[in-house]
Amino acid sequence: MATTDHARTRGTTGTSRLRAWMLEGLSDMGKTPQSSHALPEPVHQGQRWWRVMCLTGVDYFSTLGYQPGIAALAAGLLSPIATIVLVIVTLAGALPVYRRVAEESPRGEGSIAMLERLLSFWKGKLFVLTLLGFAATDFLITITLSAADASTHLVENPHLTSTLHDQQMLITLILVALLGAVFLKGFLEAIGVAVVLVGIYLALNVVVVVVGLWHVATAEHVITDWTSALTTEHGNVFAMVGVALLVFPKLALGLSGFETGVAVMPHVQGDATDTDAKPAGRIRDTKKLLTTAAVIMSVFLIFTSFITTLLIPEQEFKSGGQANGRALAYLAHEYLGGAFGTVYDVSTIAILWFAGASAMAGLLNLMPRYLPRYGMAPHWARAVRPMVIVFTLVAFLVTWIFNADVDAQGGAYATGVLVLISSAAIAVTIAARKAGQRNWTIAFAVISAVFLYTTVVNVIERPDGVKIGACFIAGIILVSLLSRLARAFELRVTSVSLDDMADRFVRDIASRRIRFIANEPDNRDKAEYREKIEQIRADNDLPAQEDFVFVEVTVLDPSEFEAGLTVRGEVLHGRYRVLTLESSSIPNALAALLLYVRDRTGCTPHIYFEWTEGDPFTNFLRFFLFGQGEVAPVTREVLREAEPDRARRPRVHVG
Repeated sequence: MATTDHARTRGTTGTSRLRAWMLEGLSDMGKTPQSSHALPEPVHQGQRWWRVMCLTGVDYFSTLGYQPGIAALAAGLLSPIATIVLVIVTLAGALPVYRRVAEESPRGEGSIAMLERLLSFWKGKLFVLTLLGFAATDFLITITLSAADASTHLVENPHLTSTLHDQQMLITLILVALLGAVFLKGFLEAIGVAVVLVGIYLALNVVVVVVGLWHVATAEHVITDWTSALTTEHGNVFAMVGVALLVFPKLALGLSGFETGVAVMPHVQGDATDTDAKPAGRIRDTKKLLTTAAVIMSVFLIFTSFITTLLIPEQEFKSGGQANGRALAYLAHEYLGGAFGTVYDVSTIAILWFAGASAMAGLLNLMPRYLPRYGMAPHWARAVRPMVIVFTLVAFLVTWIFNADVDAQGGAYATGVLVLISSAAIAVTIAARKAGQRNWTIAFAVISAVFLYTTVVNVIERPDGVKIGACFIAGIILVSLLSRLARAFELRVTSVSLDDMADRFVRDIASRRIRFIANEPDNRDKAEYREKIEQIRADNDLPAQEDFVFVEVTVLDPSEFEAGLTVRGEVLHGRYRVLTLESSSIPNALAALLLYVRDRTGCTPHIYFEWTEGDPFTNFLRFFLFGQGEVAPVTREVLREAEPDRARRPRVHVG
């Protein structure tokens, strides 16, 4: 028996340790809920902007691993021209939009938070949840697509292709699992690693581009053959440009990275004179970060699409071809030898894997910013490790659905990227209009139209992207609503503060039995309060000398979940003391006030209600959606969950 008890105790201890490890940091996050528009400041003092650029660059620059091949498949011989259109849209469209986003959200909130501020009530929450679905599509497909392309570089390496043939799915899953394992342990010094990876990767790409351009220049027939084929296929320059404009949406993957660029703003070291309200130095340097990254990427996109289109046979880009998903690696092996090609493969695999790490960090930063604040995530969603496991399992599922195919995931990735950029363009258009900047409003409206067109075309031609996005949206909304239901009776008032008059009321009644009357304000005339007191005394058989304080709650936005509570006191008609509260939920506000008064005075407060007429289910829906309904039993249930000790629980009376 003793042995059995010992084993049981050891098992329980092991389970407790595992739970504590999984939920590490949860209690701290719960004690300091984030404000609606704030990111916690990083523990360090920030990094130089060019170093932080490398952190977003592992996502942005790593697309060179597959973008030239995808462009060649989509545009064929027109790939360089279509890429120039992409670069124009990048520099004249996406870059100005996100420079403005950096001004509007200096703590890295991004365009989603900008749009959130424009909408209230449930429509605002559902809109944000929809955008979060597309953001999740963007980040999760970044993880799976990058891992798939990294495994392609590994499998197609001439030295390993015979050994790893048909093992791409397994290798992709291993890379995703490794990414999850790293985040479970703790991911530190990300910026330092990113600087090294980006520096090496860009340097190797410079070598490949220079060698490629030299081969194009020395083999004169290459350019002649290309231009002749273009003329034969499309006729004249205007036809080529027209087709390139139509094909351009398929190249939208080259626009990835801007949302991440804004998200890393809190890591940018600003000026010594920066304040939290006006971080002018941080904004200026983030604009440098965005501009430099866009210019570097644009130059590489143009040159890499040019050399890959001219030097790689068309059939090699197709599925099963040696350049499929690895066009630049193909050139590295072809013109610089196996040793350099293998080094290039290793560098590409490393940065693609780290791009997945950047996306995972983005997910872990984005989802806890909104869902817990909305009450639309389980309690454990505030902790990092459980969310890492969830995201890793979803990445496994996506990899299996797409069979670890880079081309197949391109549509879903492009959809997520384009929806976020379109929402950012719309957000800055509205911001410019509110600021009275007419010229910028017109310019951003045109940019918004371009991105909306691109998004629609991409969705029509590759509907799998919006299907995956819809699955994420449906999943997020379903889990969010179920979580909100499960947490319906949770005490969610983060703080209680009383003005001088309210504080005086509490001190005055602390010497006697504390009795509150929950009142739904109507006319607030003398007769209303007199009749209410008489009714409460009659229903509860209370003596005439008992003293009461009225409590009235005004519901503001019932879709909000967590918020502070401000209590104001006033004396009406010369004799009736009234505490007025503003909250998203009447029962939660009343429960929070009662617990606060109990802790403040050391006495158990009593509160008196009248029953609400109506169907119980309808009243619950009114409470869930509008913060009202059957107040008395819900207030008691909130108190019961918040205070398990019945002896210390405030008393609820209903007549």
